[in-house]
Amino acid sequence: MGIDRRSFIAFVVGGTVGVVCSPIPWKLLDDISIWSQNWPWIPKLKYGQRSKVSSVCKLCNGGCGLDVHKVGKRPVTVQGGVEHPLSKGGICPLGACGVRLLYRPARIKGPLKVTNGKPSPISWDEAKQILVERLKGKKVGCISGDETGTASEVLAGLIAKLGSNDFYFMPTDSQSAGFTWKKMNGQGQLGFDLENSDYVLALGADLLSSWGNVVRNQKAFAERKGSWVYAGPHQLTTGASVDKWIPVYPGQEGVLALGIAYYLLQAGKTAGIDNFSEVKDYVLAKYTPVTVEAKTGVRASKVKELAKELLQAKSPLVLIGSEANQGSGSFEWASCILVNLLLGNFNQKGGLVALPEVQVISDAPSRLQLSQNVLANFLSQVAGGQKQVDTLLVYEANPLYALPKATQVEQAWAKVGFKVSFSTFLDETALQSDLILPSAYFLERYDDVYTPFGCANSIYSIGAPVLKPITDSKSIPDFILNVAKQVGVDLGYSSFEDVLKAKAQKLGADFDKLVEGEAYVGQEKVAQTGLSLNPEVLGNGLQPESEGLFFAPLVKNYYGNLQQALTPTQVVVIPDTELKNKYVYVQINSSTARKLKLKSEDKVKLQGSGAECVAKVHITETVMNDVILMPLGFGHSAWDEYVKGKGDNALKVLNVVEEKGSGLKVWTRSQVKVVRA
Repeated sequence: MGIDRRSFIAFVVGGTVGVVCSPIPWKLLDDISIWSQNWPWIPKLKYGQRSKVSSVCKLCNGGCGLDVHKVGKRPVTVQGGVEHPLSKGGICPLGACGVRLLYRPARIKGPLKVTNGKPSPISWDEAKQILVERLKGKKVGCISGDETGTASEVLAGLIAKLGSNDFYFMPTDSQSAGFTWKKMNGQGQLGFDLENSDYVLALGADLLSSWGNVVRNQKAFAERKGSWVYAGPHQLTTGASVDKWIPVYPGQEGVLALGIAYYLLQAGKTAGIDNFSEVKDYVLAKYTPVTVEAKTGVRASKVKELAKELLQAKSPLVLIGSEANQGSGSFEWASCILVNLLLGNFNQKGGLVALPEVQVISDAPSRLQLSQNVLANFLSQVAGGQKQVDTLLVYEANPLYALPKATQVEQAWAKVGFKVSFSTFLDETALQSDLILPSAYFLERYDDVYTPFGCANSIYSIGAPVLKPITDSKSIPDFILNVAKQVGVDLGYSSFEDVLKAKAQKLGADFDKLVEGEAYVGQEKVAQTGLSLNPEVLGNGLQPESEGLFFAPLVKNYYGNLQQALTPTQVVVIPDTELKNKYVYVQINSSTARKLKLKSEDKVKLQGSGAECVAKVHITETVMNDVILMPLGFGHSAWDEYVKGKGDNALKVLNVVEEKGSGLKVWTRSQVKVVRA
């Protein structure tokens, strides 16, 4: 017997009604629901009393205050510290991941000894014994990625007492500024009073994305008292928000500064440096409007207009920096300092300031002294065999990823006798070390921040442990204090907490209040005498350019940074015009694309420094002519599945040159060749 369409529909509907009306499926669903809730792998809600504690973020050198929200003993989220002078309730995309990174898959679970390339778990006692043997009577060096924390002071003190001066910070604009300032006979740490300036001119310093404490900069920008102007190669970040964008070729910001100085000198301005007449004659003779326009791409009339606006402002401020916050030289910083001295704003409200330093570990060099130790020079000497290092300690730094001229870095690494990585995460450097000792995450340990670079006042913050370590990790400063005793070195303290108490006392701050989230803010400035400026350093802006496109790394804080890789949470927010599948996208404008005969989605190779990067092309008019931008923060070979193998590392193609008159290694003036892949 057949069945027609009407009979079929009646059959189906009737069957459905019968099933719905029957108690059997509902009973089964109820049983399944109860059964599934007993599966052991189903996440369970944590119940407990809600609370809030204060901490300080150590995911970069910015040192923002954090409010950590907890349920019971477990932290569940963070927000910017509302009362903290640097964050004022704000937080960056990386800091917002502060709690989630506790559970990042790349965390090192416990101490590891590497033999023939194979890591094996060991105990902390075994690790201590190995390290003690590697320090006794050895030539020891150290690289730190923490330029604001007292943990580096503990390590620097140990290195000094072992008879070595080979302690180095990872290169940053802060290091270049300190290096230059000391060469000028300056004292203290330079800072910039953004909050009280009525005219801020940022030369290459990507204030709202990568330079200094970005959250603090953003707050100052939101509350600005006047105009903010950005001079740089693109309009993708800071240039898109400020009052005025001035396109200038990357690496030529110092030339622009001296172009402005030319007009200030013509207006009769003077600077308080001993050899002022010599410097004045040099600038007026060498940095003429024609020269500056040719080097920077900025018309002479525009340079003159900038100088006029600075002269008309009551509290003008000029600051300089690099897109990647590293690789700048003394030329840039001497030029910037000179312009501010000509404007008469030194140690004035809204101007350039010098802030005091504070030390509590005897024999540990000051931060300004350590800025004279150039990591790139050290690695070059090790690679070339001029310097021997038996044991190298690396604290919260990733030099095998975060430095240009990768071949030389790898050569130096191979010549070091024994490498120890103190890292929270399994990064490229940890993966290539002989001893891997997991540092407790910043929420699991005592840590501190003293005066992040760029601050207008001395600021000191302390973070206490928010929870116990969830892995077999330790506070590395405490571990080092213990190791120091074993090798016969007395650093003066038995615990890192005691070190921080001593620093608070020296500043006249209340330790308990600091732990509760109240930051110390000092008003003292350091007066200067006997400043001088070497004109040979200023001559670096006159060097001829090489062939190729001007190259600028593009930095956005949702990429992570050179210390902390792109987080699993932030992968999803990166647009397809920056990273898609395994390819990173370089940014050029349509005029440059026509010159290179390229179109969107073309695959290209960027060649420089004997290496190359592979990328795809995105065309955008927010980049100036003859400039190519490449996102910085990709191309990892370690960490975890969220970042490993995604894109390429822009640092590989940067050209490193030695700066005349200073000896600094510089790579902000790089140019690259672009060919179709």
